[in-house]
Amino acid sequence: MTAWILLPVSLSAFSITGIWTVYAMAVMNRHVCPVENWSYNESCSPDPTEQGGPKTCCTLDDVPLISKSGTYPPESCLFSLIGNVGAFMVALICLLRYGQLLEQNRHSWINTTALITGCTNAAGLVVVGNFQVDHAKSLHYIGAGVALLAGLLFVCLQCVLFYHGATTTLDLAMAHLRSVLAVIAFITLVLIFFFHESSQLQHGAALCEWVFVLDILIFYGTFSYEFGTVSSGTLVAALQPTPGRACKSSGSSSTSTHLNCAPESIAMI
Repeated sequence: MTAWILLPVSLSAFSITGIWTVYAMAVMNRHVCPVENWSYNESCSPDPTEQGGPKTCCTLDDVPLISKSGTYPPESCLFSLIGNVGAFMVALICLLRYGQLLEQNRHSWINTTALITGCTNAAGLVVVGNFQVDHAKSLHYIGAGVALLAGLLFVCLQCVLFYHGATTTLDLAMAHLRSVLAVIAFITLVLIFFFHESSQLQHGAALCEWVFVLDILIFYGTFSYEFGTVSSGTLVAALQPTPGRACKSSGSSSTSTHLNCAPESIAMI
């Protein structure tokens, strides 16, 4: 077992704690309404009797979308930090997982596509974190769309890869858990796009967005299950040219590099 096992859990813990902190700051600074609020008005007049605390009169501009929560300072500063650090950790996890499968002689187009979609997800997170929705709407929406779609595709591809490599009962249990998370992500993403079409359902879209993001972060956290065998050689394997791949058997911490791995041990997925 190596220290790399802490990376996926750290991503989940850091990002989930961070976005809820951003939301709490936005609510207390009256930049968004609480998630439990379902009543929205056409407009709100300033109430001089209100002294701090959450808003009691909300418009559709106050819907507690994750991006909306991180639009204004001071919470926007923390939101950008979370986006940048989280994106780096996502890209690193994707690269390590890619290299880990290569060490197990599982080089395939699915593994390569998963790496690309994971890194695309990370790039989308950088755009979302640094271009707030009220100040650079087009760029923000492009980044959000890329991050959402790439994130969903990544978890689906990883489910396929993990099912193919499952050899024990515990492996299958983890594969089933990840499949459930992938299904939840798919359903909530469809609902996000559906609810955004109606102004009356914007709050529902916000709740689905929260569920989707938390679900994806939990999925990333489950990579701790197999990251116990990750080493510095795994990163080398991911960055090496194809002819000199490092080969590692499943569950082994030792890595050997040679030009040709045993053909009979090479899986297509």
